[in-house]
Amino acid sequence: MISKSDRQQRDAAGRRAEILSAWLLRLKGYRVLTQRFKTPVGEIDLIARRASVLAFIEVKARPSTAAALESLSPRQRRRIARAAMVFVQKRPELADKQMRFDLILVTPGQMPHHIVDAWRDS
Repeated sequence: MISKSDRQQRDAAGRRAEILSAWLLRLKGYRVLTQRFKTPVGEIDLIARRASVLAFIEVKARPSTAAALESLSPRQRRRIARAAMVFVQKRPELADKQMRFDLILVTPGQMPHHIVDAWRDS
């Protein structure tokens, strides 16, 4: 059982990782459109745009890169894809953009690692 204080620490670490990731994206020329986009079907950590690309980004903060990579399940990818559809329905002016799913891995003592086009919605 995870205690309330452990959950709060984990949530705070996740928020810090998302803020760091948003800054990384801005430095790479992306415009962050929203953070923590929540829908009944899922949540997307970051949604960013650069030119004709609309990127839906999952941020994973873990002790190691391997642990971060392993933490994104197929079920979670499906939930993110469904939430992306909700976002585009709410923002029809972005429907013509190329949609992409990215992953940013945040590990202690290292720069965040941005994996472009980390998976495809099937």
